[in-house]
Amino acid sequence: MKFLFYTHSLVSDWNHGNAHFLRGIMRELTRRHHEALALEPEESWSRSNLLSDQGPRAVEKFHELFPQLRSQIYGPHFDHEAAIAEADVVVVHEWTEPALVERIGRARRSGADFTLLFHDTHHRAVSAKGDIAGLTLEDYDGVLAFGETLRQRYLQAGWGRSVFTWHEAADDALFYPRPEIEKTGDLIWIGNWGDDERSTELMEFLVHPAHELGLTTTVRGVRYPQQALDALEDAGIAYGGWIANAEAPLAFAGHKVTVHIPRRPYVENLPGIPTIRVFEALACGIPLISAPWHDAEALFRPGRDYLVAKNGREMTRLLREVMADDALAAALVTSGLETIRARHTCRHRVDELFSILEQCGTAGVVGQLPAKEAAE
Repeated sequence: MKFLFYTHSLVSDWNHGNAHFLRGIMRELTRRHHEALALEPEESWSRSNLLSDQGPRAVEKFHELFPQLRSQIYGPHFDHEAAIAEADVVVVHEWTEPALVERIGRARRSGADFTLLFHDTHHRAVSAKGDIAGLTLEDYDGVLAFGETLRQRYLQAGWGRSVFTWHEAADDALFYPRPEIEKTGDLIWIGNWGDDERSTELMEFLVHPAHELGLTTTVRGVRYPQQALDALEDAGIAYGGWIANAEAPLAFAGHKVTVHIPRRPYVENLPGIPTIRVFEALACGIPLISAPWHDAEALFRPGRDYLVAKNGREMTRLLREVMADDALAAALVTSGLETIRARHTCRHRVDELFSILEQCGTAGVVGQLPAKEAAE
């Protein structure tokens, strides 16, 4: 089968976490002998910022690391109708321009026989509701929402014909333990400071505990305002700037513990959505401690796969315990890996995608599912 993904960017993961997941999904599809092509706009903010920040070498490294992944840039004169006419499945990401979202849907309504899905991996359905409400989705066969609470938002608002929960997951061809790498640091956090959606939480659950414990701490990510950089420096925390997602497993391997600090919209309005860094960190076999976050869908086993700190004081205590207790750290690693490998890899998500496509009536899907699912 031929899959066509409209994405903000496949090549750039600069402040663009969906690229992580899409790369894993496309790699798994090609491993199963399907065709997969990503289309990305020539003026994407992620790619533009990556080139400005890192130069063209960053794009070259992507192609070297992911030679099996195909991406094509489209401009204003690109023939979208010709591209989608050749596809069996078209998946349109929520960062796609609204006019193009409608244009692709119109082609489906006009009789094109591909299955058309809309993919939402952001909190704009609650934080910028008008952006999603303004999209024309009635011609889409289904919506892929990256959490059940987001799926319920779509259903309540009447957005889309059918809505399915499709969580992100770890690409375990890339994210896996590397015990041969020496641990030269204590704590690492990989994430973007962003739009003041977790500034207070980052100070409480990362900066202050790391400083109080005197941990050798590294922070990687982008969009750090000067006050954030000053706070890191004052706490003795090393800031390394942008890190390619393909290098994140090596960074995790060189440290003893990491933390999860979710953005406020997910905690308050979309509980149950962990974002992809939790999947990736656990897949790498690094102990993880999370700021308050409600695992509403029982994706993990809190207290076993990772620890939860209710406040900064508790984060400090748990970091101290994990750093001092090798048995506790090892138990967290074992349990987290077990859950990822059993439920949360891109292989699992491709199986789920084929199950969704079967429900949508996509031709050629039967036989692509695991034997148990295909028989049901």
